[in-house]
Parts: sequence; C-alpha cells; structure tokens
Amino acid sequence: MERREFILASSGYALSTLGLPDMDSITRRTKTALPGAGRVGQGEVAAVRHMVKALGDSASELGGGHARHLAVRYLTQDVAPWLEGRFTEATGRDLFAATSQLVHLAGWMAQDEGDTPELRGLAQRYYAHSFRLAAEAGDPELSATALRGLAVQCVDLGFRAEAVQLGEACVDYGRYFDNTRAVAYYEATLANAAAQDDDRRMATKHLAISETAIAKPAAAAGDSWAAHYSPGRWAHESGMILSRLGDLDAAEEHLHLALDIHGLDRRRTRAIVLADLGGVRLRQGDVDGAMATWRNFLDCADGIRSVKVQAALQDMRVRLRRYSGVPEAQDLRERAARVTD
Repeated sequence: MERREFILASSGYALSTLGLPDMDSITRRTKTALPGAGRVGQGEVAAVRHMVKALGDSASELGGGHARHLAVRYLTQDVAPWLEGRFTEATGRDLFAATSQLVHLAGWMAQDEGDTPELRGLAQRYYAHSFRLAAEAGDPELSATALRGLAVQCVDLGFRAEAVQLGEACVDYGRYFDNTRAVAYYEATLANAAAQDDDRRMATKHLAISETAIAKPAAAAGDSWAAHYSPGRWAHESGMILSRLGDLDAAEEHLHLALDIHGLDRRRTRAIVLADLGGVRLRQGDVDGAMATWRNFLDCADGIRSVKVQAALQDMRVRLRRYSGVPEAQDLRERAARVTD
C-alpha cells in the first residue's frame, strides 16, 4: 500500500473527508487556465507567506479568536482567485503550498476560538483542505503538519484510537525528512496521542525519539510549522506527556525548562504553560507553588481569546474550590471569573 493510501485508510473520523488528492491538478491548470484568468507570480506567493506570518504571530500572541475572520476573508477574497489564475508549474506548487499554510492557520484559529460543534467542524474541514493543497503541491512536510492538526483535534475530543493512527501517519511521513525539528514534532504528536490512549510503552518510546531529534542541530527553517518547532515548545509538550504518564517531577522540570530556559514569550503560549505548571504543582501537593504560578497565569491570560486558556481558567477555578477557606485561593477564583467574563 502506498503511503498516501495508508493515511487515507487510517482514520474514519478525520480522514474520510480528504479524498485522494489530485496530484496532477497543478500541471493540468498550467495548460488549461480559464479564459481571462489573471497572471500569478512569485509576488503573490510572497504575499500569502507574509500574511500567514503576520496573522500567525497575532494568533500566537492573542489567541485564535482574534483574527480568524481576517484570515478567512484574505483566503476567500484574495487568495482563492489566484488559485484559478495563470501560473507556471513551479509557481503553482509554491502557491498551493503557501495556501496550505494559510488554510491550516484558519483551522488552528477555529480550533482555538471555541469548543462548539460548528468550530470543531470548521477546523476539521480546514485541516483536510490544507492536506489536499499540500499534497497537490508535492510538499510532504506540510501534508504531515495538516495531519498533525487533525491528530491534535482528535486528542482534544477524546478520539484516542484515531489520534494514535493519525500520529502514526505523521511519523510515517517524518521518516523521509532531514529536518530534525520536523521529526521531533511528529514523534511528540504520536507520543502525546499514545499517552492519552494509556499506552505507556508507545508514549515513552516515541517521546525518547522526539527528545533525540530535538537535541540535534536544526536544519534551515522550512515553510511548515514543524520546521519552527522550538526546544521550548517541545519542553512544554513533553512535560504534559510526562504528566499524563504520572511522572510529575519530570513534568515540572520540563515545564520550567519551557518557561525559564527557552523563555516562551508569546502571551497565549506562556499563559498555557503557566496554567499547566500550576496544575502539576497542585498534584504534587505544592499548594502555595500552584497558587503563585496561577497568579502569573492570570496576568498573562487577560485579553486572550483562546479556548485552551478559557478551559485552563475553568479548571483552575474548579480545583481551587477545595481551598475555599484560603483567602488567596478565593482571590484567584474571583480574578479568574473576571477574566472569563
């Protein structure tokens, strides 16, 4: 079975809507452009890439709920006509790859904006379309990154078997990459899915492979988010995997590594790491440490529109109920309520 056929068969939940990518569509379009179609060149490709970076930076700082409408408007009003334009095959592949990034970003924004059936469905469709665009562009790293988006969504929704299968598909792609950051990204995805599936052996195995890869010198950054998977992001993700496996001391060490050594500075990202660290400390019995960490979390969380931040706020409020007689705990719950409102 070819690799792409394996992936399409791997998950009824997430991949049944993908369909086989039309691998020759770009070649065909260069020969049969519609009459009157506008000329598209590398300038338009550069514009898409620039917008992906600008919108992605904003979403990383303030959450996916802030600018998704801008990403969708740019996609539908500016980029969609370019996909129907006249271009060389090389430009067409670059354009499809850049558009795959933009569509993936729109999916991530929808997933981060809220936990509703509508937004979950939007995210899934965007990730599926991102995969098709990347596959048609002949970019396996972008294809794998789109599948990772689906895997993470399955983890969040509790579709454990599907998440593992999608994680395995990401790793299958990653075996062909020289970029060690990409390998670490996909191996950690599978480790996370396996930990959620209570498969300690698989989770430990792939977390170790991910750690080996992230420790190696990074290749030149590519276009995929995987190429920019930093040691700080890896430390956060691995910390939460270790937490799920019950190794709280190692989890705390990794979360400190993410915050203090690598200094994750995006407000949304830093807020989530702080929330996770507070939870780990509480599970260790360090109530004072948990509340001190959660104070910092609340400072970061104000104004961020992210379902993960909102979920962390609610989780913190619930866990602090047992300390209703502690003034500091009550103050944190009241502050969290104001941020949520």
